[in-house]
Amino acid sequence: MITHHQFTLPPSSRGYHIITNHVLSQLPSLPAQGFLNLFIQHTSAALTINEAADPDVLIDFESFINHIVPEQMPWLVHTLEGPDDMPAHIKAALIGSSIQIPIIDGQLALGTWQGIYLCEFRNHATARKLIATLYT
Repeated sequence: MITHHQFTLPPSSRGYHIITNHVLSQLPSLPAQGFLNLFIQHTSAALTINEAADPDVLIDFESFINHIVPEQMPWLVHTLEGPDDMPAHIKAALIGSSIQIPIIDGQLALGTWQGIYLCEFRNHATARKLIATLYT
């Protein structure tokens, strides 16, 4: 069986944010077994899974991605929405718009230190729409 649940994350500051608990609060009880697919309906933000115990990891991710995809690249053509927009699209393409997590014994089968990240790449972001699909 497949069910879809759409919800909106409130606007977040630019950077990496752990949203695991927010996602879980938007879903019905998880099935005993299955998969959760989480998809973000935006092209300037991304989703990933990584370290959720040390907040320094969030800062380091932001520093690293800004180093490899900086703003103010003079050869970019898509600039109407500001200098952070096209770099945000590139960053989102590198990281991705969806993740899939197994569900085992009614729990997300995340590793001990793992959490779901919203990767927000815009300086003045809006609310972000997500679709959670449960496969049971």
